[in-house]
Amino acid sequence: MIPADRQRIRQNKLARLRTGVAPRLLEICSGCGGLSLSLKEAGFELTAHIESDPEAAASYAMNFGQGRSPGDPWMAPRDMEKCSADQLVGDLGFETSAVESFDVLAAGLPCQAFARIGRSKLRSVSGGAHDAFQKDPRASLYRRFLEYVNDTQPLIILLENVPDILNFGGHNVPEEICDTLEQAGYVTGYTLLNAAYFGVPQVRERLFVVALASELGEQPRFPDPVRYLDLPRGYEGSRRVALKHVDRESGRFHEINSPSITLPGAVGVKEALDDLPRIVEHLTNPGVIRKRRLGDALPYRDLKRGISEYAQKMRDWPGFSTENATNGHLVRLTPRDFQIFAKMKHGDDYPDARRLAEDLFDEALASRGMSTRSRNSAAYRQLWAETVPPYDPEKFPNKWWKLIPSKPSRTLTAHMGKDTYSHIHYDSRQARTVSVREAARLQSFPDGFYFAGAMNAAFRQIGNAVPPLLGLAVARILKSQIDEASSAAKGVSKRRAA
Repeated sequence: MIPADRQRIRQNKLARLRTGVAPRLLEICSGCGGLSLSLKEAGFELTAHIESDPEAAASYAMNFGQGRSPGDPWMAPRDMEKCSADQLVGDLGFETSAVESFDVLAAGLPCQAFARIGRSKLRSVSGGAHDAFQKDPRASLYRRFLEYVNDTQPLIILLENVPDILNFGGHNVPEEICDTLEQAGYVTGYTLLNAAYFGVPQVRERLFVVALASELGEQPRFPDPVRYLDLPRGYEGSRRVALKHVDRESGRFHEINSPSITLPGAVGVKEALDDLPRIVEHLTNPGVIRKRRLGDALPYRDLKRGISEYAQKMRDWPGFSTENATNGHLVRLTPRDFQIFAKMKHGDDYPDARRLAEDLFDEALASRGMSTRSRNSAAYRQLWAETVPPYDPEKFPNKWWKLIPSKPSRTLTAHMGKDTYSHIHYDSRQARTVSVREAARLQSFPDGFYFAGAMNAAFRQIGNAVPPLLGLAVARILKSQIDEASSAAKGVSKRRAA
């Protein structure tokens, strides 16, 4: 497509927006819809999406497909590598072509190949290859995304990923993306934003790339923090590694805007979760939990002091409000560890848990009249297995963590679909890991947002998602910029007519 054609197409889209219609969004790798929820709330129209995970696509359909029949093609899962923009609009029966159909293109591309936390697993799966993460097919999906840019010619482009994409084996992928987009007529910028700075009860650092068509006459901007948090130890070091290959001479990187100490403090997990139902059935009658379904609703707790501003926000999100109850109250049944959870102190991690488990084992050993001299007996080995987790504390120091009531949570990951021990509930009386709904709250999903599939699938979808409150802070700026550009274009048009 020649530059003149691109300019004409974008100018036509801007002219359409002058009439007051909502900007039309295509989101690729939408997951269950965390970023879409943000963009919808900011005033964008969810025109189409692409998501290959059937359960995540089903969640997206449940939450955004109102008025559509179950078999509507809009709801179907699709693979971005196999489905082109032209095929998508054809499947959906659009009367417009792909290049005419969308004003905004967004994506939260798979981060597994970029995130350092996942590289050891990729190395293991590959048989020990140290560069396995660089050979992972998901690492090249951004190039496929750039093909979508060419095929749809959006006015706004938004990408979200992990900070490690800035240092992908020494390569700064966002710089490559921005360079390509600038050659195609976009003004670009990228930065790191921390979810805790924007009202999310979770310390989650993410990279955002914004590209604006030159026809808008706007420069990329990013939101200012609204909450203060002194980041936990380790985050500054992780930032330094991620930022090692940032080219500050290019002008594309926006320096990280640290919050002022005068701002309200970050939302803590107790503030975020305290009004949700107390779950103790696993301690007294596990059958209740086994029979409970993800969609079963339980009433909120009646707190004498009232609920927090954050909890109210999660209950009142426009289009997803709840009144007296919400669902998602499933937890993992791990009887061996309930006593350990109860005894752990806030902020304790796996080495602390392991020491507690060994103390419990010694107590159980003494109560049975046994000693370490019985080490080789079947009874000794069985008691050890029933009491002590099998993981090496030196290899897995961060595998477990008990939430600190007054502070935001650690980052939720997709791995929660297999293991939620990274987020143990702060209330020792409940002695458990977080529920699906609690994980959703920590990610800032409203209580009226539903998740398809079983418990593990729901945890995975939540961990993969863009926190809606973080996405909303970015989306509101983008909406204001496209509104300003439309208004300016309208003024120019009127002056020309006069």
